[in-house]
Amino acid sequence: MEPIIVKYVEKPELKDPVLIEGLPGVGNVGKIAAEYLKDNLNTKLMVEIFSKYLPPQVLMKGDGTLYLVRNQLWYYKNEKGEHDLIILVGDYQGMSSEGQYELSYKVLEIAKEFGVKKIFTLGGYGTGKLQDTPRIFGAATNMNLVEEMKKYGVYFSESEPSGGIVGAAGLLLGLGMEVFDMEGVCLMGETSGYFSDPRSSYGVLKVVKEYFNLDIDMSELKFRSEEISEITSQIKEEEQKEEKKEDLGYIG
Repeated sequence: MEPIIVKYVEKPELKDPVLIEGLPGVGNVGKIAAEYLKDNLNTKLMVEIFSKYLPPQVLMKGDGTLYLVRNQLWYYKNEKGEHDLIILVGDYQGMSSEGQYELSYKVLEIAKEFGVKKIFTLGGYGTGKLQDTPRIFGAATNMNLVEEMKKYGVYFSESEPSGGIVGAAGLLLGLGMEVFDMEGVCLMGETSGYFSDPRSSYGVLKVVKEYFNLDIDMSELKFRSEEISEITSQIKEEEQKEEKKEDLGYIG
């Protein structure tokens, strides 16, 4: 078989579209945000991508049937904004460095075909710590975008994330900038990385909603976010109790 198989479901005419990526990653922050966008906007499936660079696996549906792992591109006609959206979601990222590069390049080829000039990648910034109020970190391909995103409360730091941006969230921006003449920004929600983090996804998606003037109900994601806040508070309380017990052990 070919390394990457692209199946076009529909080829819509889009208005200055922007590619938004949200594949599985740290805390599944980008995945949760992008899939919430897909599920809560009037999106339609346009492209499916199958590849030997993805795990050799089928997944089970709730009704007992199965499907081959894939990446998908969905589109949304944004009547209230300047840009239509193309949303990249999927079951997995590429399993190897080669797979990451090849899949990212193929996605950008498809995006170019539909007139994409700007990319937003969504992900998590793993700190290994439980955060009361996760910040949204950013990295962009030019200073104009840096200044623009600061207006939406995005935090830019010289030292964070310290290890760079790994995987599709980084490669789409790097290849897009160097090879396809596309600009872009990565939005990273601060997360412990210990579990799927809808609270961090909520912060990332809030920026996307405001930037693109999207009419989307975020109440369900906010509810899931509040549940995580409660769990985080409980974990912190237990940690504090353990610390007090350890301190008492040194007395006398």
